[in-house]
Amino acid sequence: MGGPVVLGIESSCDETGAGIVQDGRLLAHVVATSMDEHARFGGVVPEIAARAHLHSFNPVVREALDRAGLRIGQIDAVAVTTGPGLSGALQVGLAGAKSVAYAAGVPLYGVHHLAGHVAADTLEHGPLPDPCVVLIVSGGHTSLLLVRDLVREPILHLGDTLDDAAGECFDKVARILGLPYPGGPAIDRAARSGDPKAVAFPRPLTRPGDDPYAFSFSGLKTAAARWVEQHVQRGEDVPVADGAAALQEAVADVLTRKALAACRAYDVTTLIVVGGVAANSRVRALAEKRCASAGIELRVPPMTLCTDNGAMIAAVGDLLVRAGTEPAPLDVSIDPSAPLEYASLNPLARPAARVA
Repeated sequence: MGGPVVLGIESSCDETGAGIVQDGRLLAHVVATSMDEHARFGGVVPEIAARAHLHSFNPVVREALDRAGLRIGQIDAVAVTTGPGLSGALQVGLAGAKSVAYAAGVPLYGVHHLAGHVAADTLEHGPLPDPCVVLIVSGGHTSLLLVRDLVREPILHLGDTLDDAAGECFDKVARILGLPYPGGPAIDRAARSGDPKAVAFPRPLTRPGDDPYAFSFSGLKTAAARWVEQHVQRGEDVPVADGAAALQEAVADVLTRKALAACRAYDVTTLIVVGGVAANSRVRALAEKRCASAGIELRVPPMTLCTDNGAMIAAVGDLLVRAGTEPAPLDVSIDPSAPLEYASLNPLARPAARVA
């Protein structure tokens, strides 16, 4: 007999994910995405995302159970993303998770989405070293964290995004370059035939006196836009591949430079890179090169666990259950802008305003 079986539900943006984890081992992992529906609008439309979650929730959970060879009665706990994310999308996931937990007669755990990204690495590489430095790079977040015990101790923020996150920068510059949404993968593909040294894009917040661990990619986005504009004004074709390669190099340079500096400053020997932008080929390659030179172990989850998924939420739930954490109260709600302080996130529903 193994430990408790945990079903994880993720619905913070445009992916509906269900994952099943037992004792740190991934039993099943299913994701349905509504990305194609958003692509024609150049970004995620909250109403479309919420509607897609409604359509996908039951099929995704059913398929995850089937792949794991389990029935709903064999689930011991349900974990669900309660923030941050799109309000309507989070509400759908939480409502569904509450229904499953009630039907199965099992406890429910609220999970912080970003803690899920951190825990995703445990499904591939085992328990997190104590301590470790974690670089989260996703569509809306870029953060450097010092993590000890993910579910028992507070998470220390070394630095966060001041404006545009790395993923936002990729999306916005991809649009300027005429590349499709989502911008991250499109930039990565275009960069393969480009010269990363073709354009001297800035490295934001890397000068002496700048915050060593904070991130700012708004200026880089603006520099790329001006570069494109200059070509257009001169009536020249925009060298898209070179622009993509140079932009990608600038982002990877800043991310890995700051992450390695944090490892040295805090005497940490393991760097974990997670989130959707961790799937970027240049970010991975430069992190590998710099970590090898510095004698630091690099851990990056598989590509399928970098983007939003239910497996990462189940991984946090599994850790919470095994740590003896109290489950969420019945009136647990969502917090679309929740800061990352603890892996467990159980905001309470606010009372409805009284009508005079």
